[in-house]
Amino acid sequence: MVNIHLKRIGKSKSPNYRIVVADTRFPRDGRFVDAIGSYDPRGLNITIIDVAKYDAWVKKGARPTPRVANILNDYRNNKLTGRVVKKDETIA
Repeated sequence: MVNIHLKRIGKSKSPNYRIVVADTRFPRDGRFVDAIGSYDPRGLNITIIDVAKYDAWVKKGARPTPRVANILNDYRNNKLTGRVVKKDETIA
């Protein structure tokens, strides 16, 4: 089974997360299949989510965690600062 969850990156006391698609057997911060966005809970950096990739993975059967579903819902309703990722732009 594949799920969409947050992978923690960043320093101690300074969390940043990458939104990734990974097999449920992989560790939280381990291997992943695809990176579809990034999230800064402190709001200092721009939140970037590739909504087209997210929708494609959900259509294939990937299950988002409740936290990721809430983040995406806020992102789609413009409650988070962010921008739409173009097709030719990569997520770092």
